[in-house]
Amino acid sequence: MGERVAIALGSNLGNSRAILDGAIEMLSQMPDIAIISQSRWYRTKPVGPPQPDYLNGCIVAWVSRSPEELLETLLQVELRFDRVRRERWGPRTLDLDLVFYGDCVVDTPTLQVPHPRLRERAFVLVPLADIAPNWIDPVSGQSVSRLLKAVNCSDVRPL
Repeated sequence: MGERVAIALGSNLGNSRAILDGAIEMLSQMPDIAIISQSRWYRTKPVGPPQPDYLNGCIVAWVSRSPEELLETLLQVELRFDRVRRERWGPRTLDLDLVFYGDCVVDTPTLQVPHPRLRERAFVLVPLADIAPNWIDPVSGQSVSRLLKAVNCSDVRPL
């Protein structure tokens, strides 16, 4: 059957709404990815250098791919939407982050799951709480809804 995963999506260049919807559509067309739920979209302040606000959201899906295979798929989808990596935390057409892969903990040079900064990022926790508030972070042992209570959400606004 596969594994339940959580993926965070973000965009702040181009037609962000169309790009995010297109990325979800592209993922949903893959035979071994079944999207279960999608959060609403949120406008959020950027982290990093000066740049436009982001649109952020999350999806939960069942996948029949390893974490590394899923990461490669996400990177390929980013490229299809002209993602260019110029500077850390810089603006982007599309950002897809693997937040959770079941209750697995992965720590390799190319992949860390759960996402290492998820516990401090309201722009991930707010939309994830829409669709998976009871998901337990295997590192902290806390639910998404509990993690959300510990972050400042003032820069996260629903569309």
